[in-house]
Amino acid sequence: MGKAVQVWHGQGRVGGVNEERGISNEGSADSLLVTSLTCYSLPMHRERLYRTEAIVIKRSDFGEADRLLTLYTPRLGKIRAIAKGVRKPTSRKSGHVELFTHSQLLIAKGRNLDIVTQAETVHAFRPLREDLLRTTYAYYAAELVDLFVEEGIENRPLFDLLLAMLGWLGDASDLDLTTRFFELRLLSLLGYRPQLFQCVACRRPIEPGTNFFSAADGGILCADCGQNHRGAQEITLNALKVLRFLQTRDYDTCRRLRLSRPLHRELETMMYHYITYTLERSLKSVTFLKTLRGQWVGK
Repeated sequence: MGKAVQVWHGQGRVGGVNEERGISNEGSADSLLVTSLTCYSLPMHRERLYRTEAIVIKRSDFGEADRLLTLYTPRLGKIRAIAKGVRKPTSRKSGHVELFTHSQLLIAKGRNLDIVTQAETVHAFRPLREDLLRTTYAYYAAELVDLFVEEGIENRPLFDLLLAMLGWLGDASDLDLTTRFFELRLLSLLGYRPQLFQCVACRRPIEPGTNFFSAADGGILCADCGQNHRGAQEITLNALKVLRFLQTRDYDTCRRLRLSRPLHRELETMMYHYITYTLERSLKSVTFLKTLRGQWVGK
């Protein structure tokens, strides 16, 4: 809930600042019909309309012609809103609130759910709609954001990461590598960054050789600590090197890596195990991806 703003009627300036939306309503007192020196509070949560850019990360049918949208925004975090009438063939908003679309929205506050009143596409990410495999990876990225974050928590870097990811998936030659990069960055932004440079048990630097990854402990265990550690999985030196590289380099550098299929599989299995352990649930998009690729993802 936003803070109340004091609006004074009398000599001098009349005005208030909506600290939540950054909107000023200052004006000259002389230009207003002022009859009292009353001071009253204007609650921010009563602002009826607000604008925001947003990425549609989830949607479901609602009522006869509406859709319930889950949106990820740069300043408001994750929010939900109703897009009325967008399932009608004549709707002008329908194309602007498609899944994975980055749009500018005008939203009206409702009693239970906010309502999208206007929408304009900023990025449609058309390649994602023309390739089912790319679409599925985008589903996975959006599902990760949806499951990891609570509503109403601002995280501008995560919004920027998701926006970039949707663009990367449109032209990436190695969708798995791009996804591993996204996973590691998302985990870092949300406080789940895996420790890859020192043993999470004894704190000694990790040496080349046999090491282990523990989802429960959030990172790498050295040979001594991981040998009999329950739930720890052995990790090859190449896999550890790739994870460190992805964790510490930018995307343009990382996308140049060329990995073997067995190495891809090892990284995917380990990251999927860590993510599902952290979330305490599986992901629907991974089940579909498994079917689409004809192989078991995360096994």
